[in-house]
Amino acid sequence: MKLSQFRFDLPLNLIAQHPSKSRDEARLMVIHRNTGKIEHKVFKDILTYFKDKDAMIVNNTKVFPARLYGRKEKTGAKIEVFLLRELNTHSHLWDVIVDPARKIRVGNKLYFGENDELVAEVIDNTTSRGRTIRFLFEGSDEQYKQILTDLGETPLPKYIKRKPDEEDKERYQTVYAKHEGAVAAPTAGLHFSKELIKRLEIKGIKFAEVTLHTGLGTFRPIEVEDLSKHKMDAEYYHIEDHAVQIVNKAKEDNRKICAIGTTSMRAIESSVTSGNLLREGEGWTNLFIHPPYDFRIANGLVTNFHLPKTSLLIMTCAFAGYDLIMNAYQEAIKEKYHFFSYGDAMLIL
Repeated sequence: MKLSQFRFDLPLNLIAQHPSKSRDEARLMVIHRNTGKIEHKVFKDILTYFKDKDAMIVNNTKVFPARLYGRKEKTGAKIEVFLLRELNTHSHLWDVIVDPARKIRVGNKLYFGENDELVAEVIDNTTSRGRTIRFLFEGSDEQYKQILTDLGETPLPKYIKRKPDEEDKERYQTVYAKHEGAVAAPTAGLHFSKELIKRLEIKGIKFAEVTLHTGLGTFRPIEVEDLSKHKMDAEYYHIEDHAVQIVNKAKEDNRKICAIGTTSMRAIESSVTSGNLLREGEGWTNLFIHPPYDFRIANGLVTNFHLPKTSLLIMTCAFAGYDLIMNAYQEAIKEKYHFFSYGDAMLIL
């Protein structure tokens, strides 16, 4: 398929700027693949679609405060530094994106905090906006991490046109987040409250936790019309034996297995046995799921409403069918559903 087929007109006022008042009270569109039926619900109604021994696969990655603002040495120019991933914990080496990039050259020093609590040196150019930097810090690892956390900002996506506040520290994070390493939240999981999870568990639904550290590559614009030529940035994933046991038991018993979010789906589809069962493992995945694609583990998907021409929308179409999803998106626009990270959700069965 071609990239241009995934274009649609999205009114900007439908891009959510704030989370819903309660996590589990966002709206939920339910799509039945076998009949094409569409229902309009509230997220906590998801309880009614699952039974004892069904499984949900959640991504327990944790978002870290990845956006820093620093000053360039000598000129004092304000520079935004977006931390992508730590390359070496002992030498404080990071892959970052800088803005404005044209001002930042190898050898430049950047100062962070009112009292220059952190200093970084630019070591290398990686892409037009990408750099490798090293934080020059003499204290303990605990002090270093604490300063990074204090100076960093919740990395809300740029289409949220406001500064992050205290509420975002909690709400741009799932209630089951454990392993720090993501620069973007696995947003489908943001709709689960602790109470809703408890009610699902009481009903007998099993939760399988996997980890995929969402990077900016998930949101990087696709710049080729031929989808088979698009290369995804690699993201780290880890699937433990406990999750494998839950998922494969549900599969053997012909139960519903629902991936909570496109990141959970990418993780499980990156670790499948020759017999189409989930496999324990870890590594880096650059899997780009686009139609046609044969999904081997999950038979359900919870996902938010995505922006046009994104890998997230393309994966959703691969799972539920292009025509069904594009029609559902027109329905969502008509019904004024909210889109993207803090937006409403879709359950595909």
